[in-house]
Amino acid sequence: MTVLLPDADWRHRPGLNSLLAALDAAQGKARFVGGAVRDGLLGLPVNDLDIATSLDPHDVVDRLKAAGIKAVPTGIDHGTITAVLPHGPVEITTLRRDVNTDGRRATIAYTDDWREDAARRDFTINALYADPLTGEISDYFGGLADLEAHRLRFIGDASARIAEDHLRILRYFRFLARYGDNELDSKAYDACVTAANSLMALSRERIADEMLKLLGVAAPVHALRLMIEGGILLPVLPEVAMDGIDRVERLITREAESGIAPSALRRFAALLPSDPLLADQVGARLKLSKKARKRLVVALESGVEGEPPRALAYRVGMEGTVDRLLLDSAQPISMLAPLDGWTPPVLPISGGALIARGLEPGPDVAKALQDVEKLWVAEDFPDAARVAELADQTVSKFQRARQ
Repeated sequence: MTVLLPDADWRHRPGLNSLLAALDAAQGKARFVGGAVRDGLLGLPVNDLDIATSLDPHDVVDRLKAAGIKAVPTGIDHGTITAVLPHGPVEITTLRRDVNTDGRRATIAYTDDWREDAARRDFTINALYADPLTGEISDYFGGLADLEAHRLRFIGDASARIAEDHLRILRYFRFLARYGDNELDSKAYDACVTAANSLMALSRERIADEMLKLLGVAAPVHALRLMIEGGILLPVLPEVAMDGIDRVERLITREAESGIAPSALRRFAALLPSDPLLADQVGARLKLSKKARKRLVVALESGVEGEPPRALAYRVGMEGTVDRLLLDSAQPISMLAPLDGWTPPVLPISGGALIARGLEPGPDVAKALQDVEKLWVAEDFPDAARVAELADQTVSKFQRARQ
């Protein structure tokens, strides 16, 4: 029975028809592949768009330039060209087969055999191709049945697929959480457990990227528990234990109760022990950005006991405050209410205004301004008129102290 890819807005993006014409899609030389086909069949939003082609990558570049489409040779040595369209980039990859691989990178050869290209992919649900004009699906390894059954299977032997790319261990659990209804293939799981030490050969950036993608799915907890039970993370994230999974589970519940959008980085903070120094060290090891590392630290730092939410937000920022309140299960969700629609203000007075009130220029100005600021925060950020009163009181106090 012929299965067709449902029509959707993403199939009509500006410039896509011109791109497909340049790739001779009408002659069968280009097909949608991977996530766009998988998610398109499930009726999910499609963001990243990948096209497989039987054309040589250098031919692809020439054809795109002739069609007036910007072509970026992002991975031309491995057959990948990025076409820049108004709606965003489209990755175009020439059909390939692996010649050999060390688990981190592969030596490839080009082919014109679609099944051979499909055979080098990881999971059956990721090896689905769609004719971009007719929508007809090409399925070489039972991916359609697996997608319908919410079943995650490696293509062929799981151990062989993992040996080709060790990152597939982490990808298995991410896809299990998102698409597999957490139904476990015992042979695939055993293969991941057996090969867990091979994760040490991967770059820390790839590990971090995959972990954050896993934490970003709606329900990652069961997959995370399986990873801990199997010792999957032990070689690369030994700090993560089952109590971290419990914290993630509580956080997900609190995110849902609060209506605040989930955050993979916030969930990563929950996954780690509640130690800001350790979190920063882990972030550095995983090559996270300075901004991401700072967010982890702020989320896990101890707060001032009894500090109101707005005062905390003024001190550490809105993002850090939301993270910290959600991570602390002892805090009622209602603590977030004062932050709804509120933006931390700027102190509406300067040191110059204190000098104009008669305060002598010098170190007292900075100290007095700090005192005004503390009073302003303690009174929940009153308006400029009240700040002027606080400034008068503070200047008088400093003048009396100097007499």
